Amino acid sequence: MKIRSTTILTVRHNGRVAIGGDGQVTMNSSVMKSDAHKIRPLLGGKVICGFAGSTADAFSLLERFEGKLKDYPNNVPKAATELAKEWRTDRAMRRLEALMTVISKEHTLLVSGTGDVIAPTDGVLGIGSGGDYAVAAARALVRHSSLSADEIVQSSLEIAAGIDIYTNDNILVETMECPS
Repeated sequence: MKIRSTTILTVRHNGRVAIGGDGQVTMNSSVMKSDAHKIRPLLGGKVICGFAGSTADAFSLLERFEGKLKDYPNNVPKAATELAKEWRTDRAMRRLEALMTVISKEHTLLVSGTGDVIAPTDGVLGIGSGGDYAVAAARALVRHSSLSADEIVQSSLEIAAGIDIYTNDNILVETMECPS
Protein backbone atom coordinates (compact mmCIF):
# COMPACT_ATOMS: atom_id res chain seq x y z
CA MET A 1 0.00 0.00 0.00
CA LYS A 2 1.48 3.35 -1.04
CA ILE A 3 0.32 6.05 1.36
CA ARG A 4 0.94 9.56 0.06
CA SER A 5 0.16 13.00 1.39
CA THR A 6 2.29 13.09 4.53
CA THR A 7 5.43 12.06 6.33
CA ILE A 8 5.60 10.72 9.88
CA LEU A 9 8.93 9.86 11.52
CA THR A 10 9.87 8.34 14.87
CA VAL A 11 13.37 8.20 16.35
CA ARG A 12 14.43 6.46 19.55
CA HIS A 13 17.84 7.86 20.58
CA ASN A 14 19.84 8.60 23.75
CA GLY A 15 17.05 7.98 26.26
CA ARG A 16 14.30 9.80 24.36
CA VAL A 17 11.77 8.89 21.73
CA ALA A 18 10.39 11.50 19.35
CA ILE A 19 7.62 11.41 16.78
CA GLY A 20 6.93 14.10 14.24
CA GLY A 21 4.85 14.81 11.21
CA ASP A 22 4.36 17.47 8.61
CA GLY A 23 1.14 19.42 8.22
CA GLN A 24 0.29 18.99 4.55
CA VAL A 25 -3.04 17.57 3.42
CA THR A 26 -3.17 16.92 -0.32
CA MET A 27 -6.16 16.04 -2.46
CA ASN A 28 -5.27 14.98 -5.99
CA SER A 29 -2.71 17.59 -7.04
CA SER A 30 -3.83 20.38 -4.68
CA VAL A 31 -2.64 21.28 -1.20
CA MET A 32 -5.86 21.56 0.81
CA LYS A 33 -4.33 22.35 4.21
CA SER A 34 -0.79 23.06 5.33
CA ASP A 35 -1.08 22.93 9.13
CA ALA A 36 -2.83 19.63 9.98
CA HIS A 37 -1.87 17.84 13.19
CA LYS A 38 -1.20 14.19 12.40
CA ILE A 39 0.28 13.33 15.77
CA ARG A 40 -2.13 12.41 18.58
CA PRO A 41 -1.49 11.55 22.23
CA LEU A 42 -3.55 8.65 23.60
CA LEU A 43 -3.97 7.06 27.02
CA GLY A 44 -3.24 10.32 28.81
CA GLY A 45 -0.07 10.93 26.79
CA LYS A 46 1.50 7.54 27.59
CA VAL A 47 1.15 6.60 23.92
CA ILE A 48 1.54 8.89 20.91
CA CYS A 49 0.33 7.95 17.42
CA GLY A 50 1.10 9.37 14.02
CA PHE A 51 -0.92 8.58 10.93
CA ALA A 52 -0.60 8.75 7.18
CA GLY A 53 -3.34 8.24 4.63
CA SER A 54 -6.99 9.12 4.49
CA THR A 55 -7.88 11.44 7.37
CA ALA A 56 -11.29 9.91 8.11
CA ASP A 57 -9.81 6.41 7.99
CA ALA A 58 -6.96 7.44 10.27
CA PHE A 59 -9.32 8.93 12.87
CA SER A 60 -11.43 5.79 12.77
CA LEU A 61 -8.29 3.73 13.43
CA LEU A 62 -7.16 6.04 16.24
CA GLU A 63 -10.53 5.64 17.98
CA ARG A 64 -10.38 1.86 17.66
CA PHE A 65 -6.77 1.80 18.84
CA GLU A 66 -7.64 3.91 21.85
CA GLY A 67 -10.28 1.31 22.71
CA LYS A 68 -7.69 -1.48 22.42
CA LEU A 69 -5.33 0.52 24.67
CA LYS A 70 -8.09 0.70 27.29
CA ASP A 71 -8.51 -3.07 27.02
CA TYR A 72 -4.72 -3.62 27.33
CA PRO A 73 -3.45 -0.48 29.12
CA ASN A 74 -0.07 -1.91 30.09
CA ASN A 75 0.60 -3.80 26.88
CA VAL A 76 0.94 -1.54 23.82
CA PRO A 77 2.13 -4.38 21.50
CA LYS A 78 -0.92 -6.47 22.42
CA ALA A 79 -3.25 -3.53 21.79
CA ALA A 80 -1.57 -2.90 18.42
CA THR A 81 -1.75 -6.59 17.48
CA GLU A 82 -5.44 -6.77 18.37
CA LEU A 83 -6.11 -3.67 16.24
CA ALA A 84 -4.15 -5.13 13.31
CA LYS A 85 -6.07 -8.42 13.55
CA GLU A 86 -9.41 -6.61 13.61
CA TRP A 87 -8.31 -4.29 10.80
CA ARG A 88 -7.35 -7.24 8.61
CA THR A 89 -10.38 -9.42 9.30
CA ASP A 90 -13.23 -6.90 9.62
CA ARG A 91 -14.88 -6.42 6.25
CA ALA A 92 -15.46 -2.66 6.63
CA MET A 93 -12.07 -1.97 8.24
CA ARG A 94 -10.19 -3.72 5.42
CA ARG A 95 -11.09 -0.79 3.18
CA LEU A 96 -9.42 1.77 5.47
CA GLU A 97 -6.46 3.40 3.76
CA ALA A 98 -4.03 4.55 6.43
CA LEU A 99 -0.93 3.54 8.35
CA MET A 100 -0.10 4.27 11.98
CA THR A 101 3.08 4.64 13.96
CA VAL A 102 2.82 4.19 17.69
CA ILE A 103 5.32 5.15 20.37
CA SER A 104 5.42 4.62 24.10
CA LYS A 105 8.32 4.75 26.53
CA GLU A 106 9.19 1.15 25.67
CA HIS A 107 7.91 0.61 22.12
CA THR A 108 8.01 1.95 18.57
CA LEU A 109 5.57 0.18 16.26
CA LEU A 110 4.22 0.33 12.73
CA VAL A 111 0.62 -0.88 12.48
CA SER A 112 -0.94 -1.64 9.09
CA GLY A 113 -4.16 -3.02 7.65
CA THR A 114 -2.34 -6.05 6.26
CA GLY A 115 -1.87 -7.35 9.78
CA ASP A 116 1.63 -5.99 10.29
CA VAL A 117 2.86 -4.85 13.69
CA ILE A 118 6.55 -4.12 13.22
CA ALA A 119 9.12 -2.79 15.69
CA PRO A 120 12.14 -1.32 13.88
CA THR A 121 15.50 -2.75 14.93
CA ASP A 122 17.25 0.60 15.06
CA GLY A 123 14.43 2.68 16.58
CA VAL A 124 13.89 4.71 13.39
CA LEU A 125 10.56 4.40 11.57
CA GLY A 126 8.98 6.49 8.83
CA ILE A 127 5.67 6.27 6.98
CA GLY A 128 3.97 8.22 4.25
CA SER A 129 5.24 9.50 0.95
CA GLY A 130 8.35 11.11 2.42
CA GLY A 131 8.96 8.36 4.95
CA ASP A 132 11.92 6.78 3.17
CA TYR A 133 13.65 10.15 2.77
CA ALA A 134 13.11 10.99 6.43
CA VAL A 135 14.35 7.57 7.57
CA ALA A 136 17.54 7.88 5.49
CA ALA A 137 18.24 11.34 6.92
CA ALA A 138 17.47 10.20 10.48
CA ARG A 139 19.76 7.18 10.27
CA ALA A 140 22.61 9.37 9.05
CA LEU A 141 22.01 11.92 11.81
CA VAL A 142 21.80 9.23 14.52
CA ARG A 143 25.19 7.87 13.42
CA HIS A 144 27.01 11.09 12.65
CA SER A 145 25.71 13.85 14.91
CA SER A 146 25.16 14.67 18.55
CA LEU A 147 21.58 15.86 17.99
CA SER A 148 18.76 14.79 20.31
CA ALA A 149 15.91 12.55 19.11
CA ASP A 150 13.56 15.51 18.62
CA GLU A 151 16.22 17.51 16.75
CA ILE A 152 16.86 14.51 14.49
CA VAL A 153 13.13 14.17 13.75
CA GLN A 154 12.80 17.90 13.01
CA SER A 155 15.87 17.99 10.73
CA SER A 156 14.97 14.75 8.94
CA LEU A 157 11.42 15.93 8.24
CA GLU A 158 12.79 19.21 6.90
CA ILE A 159 15.03 17.22 4.55
CA ALA A 160 12.07 15.09 3.41
CA ALA A 161 10.01 18.26 2.83
CA GLY A 162 12.71 19.50 0.47
CA ILE A 163 12.43 16.33 -1.61
CA ASP A 164 8.86 15.02 -1.41
CA ILE A 165 6.04 17.12 -2.92
CA TYR A 166 3.48 15.62 -0.49
CA THR A 167 5.45 16.78 2.59
CA ASN A 168 5.77 20.34 3.87
CA ASP A 169 7.93 22.02 6.50
CA ASN A 170 5.11 22.80 8.94
CA ILE A 171 6.33 20.19 11.43
CA LEU A 172 4.99 19.07 14.80
CA VAL A 173 7.27 16.98 17.06
CA GLU A 174 6.35 15.28 20.35
CA THR A 175 8.85 13.56 22.66
CA MET A 176 8.96 11.41 25.78
CA GLU A 177 11.66 10.06 28.03
CA CYS A 178 12.55 6.37 27.74
CA PRO A 179 13.68 4.02 30.49
CA SER A 180 17.45 3.68 30.66
